[in-house]
Amino acid sequence: MQRISRSLFLAASSPLKAPGRIIVSSPVKRITPSTIRWNSSGANKPAETPQKQSKAPNPDWSAPVMTYEEIKARVRAPPPGTFVVDVRERDEVAQGAIPTAVNIPLSEFVEALRLPSPQFRDKYGFAKPARDSDIVFYCRSGKRSATAADSAKDNGFTNIKNYSGSWLDWVKRTQENDYNL
Repeated sequence: MQRISRSLFLAASSPLKAPGRIIVSSPVKRITPSTIRWNSSGANKPAETPQKQSKAPNPDWSAPVMTYEEIKARVRAPPPGTFVVDVRERDEVAQGAIPTAVNIPLSEFVEALRLPSPQFRDKYGFAKPARDSDIVFYCRSGKRSATAADSAKDNGFTNIKNYSGSWLDWVKRTQENDYNL
């Protein structure tokens, strides 16, 4: 049986038409060691490994994007009840952060949103944002902040924005403007 299968594979993958071989016109799926698992029966027949189902992002929604100028204005005069949330890890924040920003690392983010308010304040050092608070997320380059915005929306937060330029944009533009906020 293996010789026939191998012969079919070779015939399908070979551009030459050899006499006596069956030519298959449909594409042959190659099975690699990373996509197979062996049956427990001891037979040497590969069985495909089931693929994990991942939560796909909601293509119908993405957080409104804030610009550098909008973030700069918010830092100069922060409106009451608003938050600029840095979702980078603590060691990244130690290298610098946007003024007035608070930190909730993305690795703790969903858990943090589910904490009761007193425990949240004890752990993060500021009041837990209300579900209708104006919240802007940022990270290093904008990818983790988009993930945080999606997670916040999934957890009932409604007034969410993403600073997609994030820390890299902030550093570049503040240096260009001689650090004038």
